[in-house]
Amino acid sequence: MKISLSVSPDLPTLMQREIEAGERAVSTAMREASTALKADWRGQITGAGLGQRLANTIRSKVFPTGKPSMSAAGLVYSNAPRIVAAHDEGTVIRSADGFFLAIPTEAAGRGVRGRRLTPGEWERRTGLRLVFIYRRRGPSLLVAERVRINTRGRAVVSRAKTGKNQVTAPIFILVPQVKLAKRLDLDRDARAVSDSLPARIVRAWVDRKTGS
Repeated sequence: MKISLSVSPDLPTLMQREIEAGERAVSTAMREASTALKADWRGQITGAGLGQRLANTIRSKVFPTGKPSMSAAGLVYSNAPRIVAAHDEGTVIRSADGFFLAIPTEAAGRGVRGRRLTPGEWERRTGLRLVFIYRRRGPSLLVAERVRINTRGRAVVSRAKTGKNQVTAPIFILVPQVKLAKRLDLDRDARAVSDSLPARIVRAWVDRKTGS
């Protein structure tokens, strides 16, 4: 008696299909993980009160692009890495020229799109000169003399010839450095997403095989 046994499809074909399913599963899991981490980091940034604009600098990519791979890798990054890192690490910020950091007060107002003004920008915008006031105790100041404070709390040119309502207003506070508080913990979210990868890969692989 002769018995013949055949496998259809053949074993190499089955193995190739399994490899391809694995490649798709790994790439899918990596794409999902990268998207999840991007969302987590954006949520941290907005939750810390740092604004949607900074949150939107968080982006993600998956490599290789355009094809599945067992070696797929994800990259989550920021287009403003120095700002994000400063809030993640609690960085000490010092003046680039070795002098003072000028921190605008409410009286300074804001520039275009709510951007903070520098002393030079404030002088050019108002046509007023800032005066340096040294203080032995506490931070020194840059003040504007003979100005008035408008209804929005900003120092503006006073047109009063009698000096009525004119004040000397602190426009910038001068400090040698600023220590930013650590307001983010990006590594925490990265570890959580990394730990979830094996389960994501298995789930994506099973879904591929069952068609769900």
